Amino acid sequence: MTNSAARTATIALVGDRSPNVVSHTRIPFLLDALAQRDRLVLDAYWIPSEDAEAADAVRGFDAVWVLPGSPYRSEAGVLRAIRTAREEGIPFLGTCGGFQHALLEYARDVCGLTRVAHAENDPDAEDLLIEPLACSLVGHEAAVRVEPGTLAESAIGSGHTVERYFCSYGPSRHLDTLRAHGLRLSGHDEDGHVRVAELPGHPFFLATLFQPELSGDGSRAHPVIRALARAAVAHATERARASV
Repeated sequence: MTNSAARTATIALVGDRSPNVVSHTRIPFLLDALAQRDRLVLDAYWIPSEDAEAADAVRGFDAVWVLPGSPYRSEAGVLRAIRTAREEGIPFLGTCGGFQHALLEYARDVCGLTRVAHAENDPDAEDLLIEPLACSLVGHEAAVRVEPGTLAESAIGSGHTVERYFCSYGPSRHLDTLRAHGLRLSGHDEDGHVRVAELPGHPFFLATLFQPELSGDGSRAHPVIRALARAAVAHATERARASV
């Protein structure tokens, strides 16, 4: 039974839910762990990528989590959900495909790079922001170095972590432009490739190429997921105060 002092928030899980995507099957266990261990109750609603095309699809939620499982049925829907969370100050987490599309949305809508594309969605595009990785990370664990003083460091609680991936695509081009327009690339692998991004000034906007959903056996939420849950509860509390 959930502790009566548990704090509650709503969360939109954006993605095309599938029993074949391991991170999706982990979600119920992670939500239970947050409620039981951390007294953070997330009332979760799955939003298929096609439904996310609606302008108000994720409005009113206390957090938005764009989950792995790309290629999504609707790239446009995922990008709209990310933009809404970014512009309206809704706590946001993007993992794996969510990370890739968070960068894609930022490049197009903030940096003005309207022609950049994701190779998984548009392999023949002339300007690819997200390209096939030189070495696929499907099934791999690898170290991530996190910059000090960042949201990522605060969430993870360390400047170094080892994380699990299930990914074959990542960012390579236009990184200086993303930085110049305010996006902080706050985590890198040992070869200097970007693995974490965040948006300073936003209540909580974090994206990881690794999948924190795959951490451990699913009985305890990864620190990044706990940080999102705390941000969601803070958002819900603030909304409740504002409505009084």
